[in-house]
Amino acid sequence: MSQLAPEALWRGIEEGLLTAIVSDHSPCTPELKRMEEGDIARAWGGIASLQFGFPIVWTEAKRRGIALETIVELMTSGPATLAGLGDRKGKLAAGYDADITVIDPEGRFVVRTEHVQHRHKVTPYAGETLTGVVHATYVRGHKVWEDGKHLGNAVGEWVRR
Repeated sequence: MSQLAPEALWRGIEEGLLTAIVSDHSPCTPELKRMEEGDIARAWGGIASLQFGFPIVWTEAKRRGIALETIVELMTSGPATLAGLGDRKGKLAAGYDADITVIDPEGRFVVRTEHVQHRHKVTPYAGETLTGVVHATYVRGHKVWEDGKHLGNAVGEWVRR
């Protein structure tokens, strides 16, 4: 990917052309990364960083002067609408599912491999300082995450088209 691609995406956000920021969440085993070969073209493309989605995006958006509200909208109602769930997900309003993330947008932390919540802990963000600490997550009104710890099984549902 050229350096122009990320810049074009940020320009799309700044100009209001993009409607959602999402992740495909495609982690893989360390072996599939082929790190010992040093050939990125042969490495599996996925990374274990889903849990860092908001801080990764917010760190760069904040540096560029993009409003927190813009990023929250693109990472909540944007994906809900894209998935056809905009009538019950993606906002805090009566009749919606009460999916809530409690964040400190000014909090900073260093990504440590031992804190990665995926089976395979390969992430390009190890050692990076990110802004935007997630303190808690609620799914349909039930707290499922708090300060780095799972609090039981999620209460979501399988969505099929």
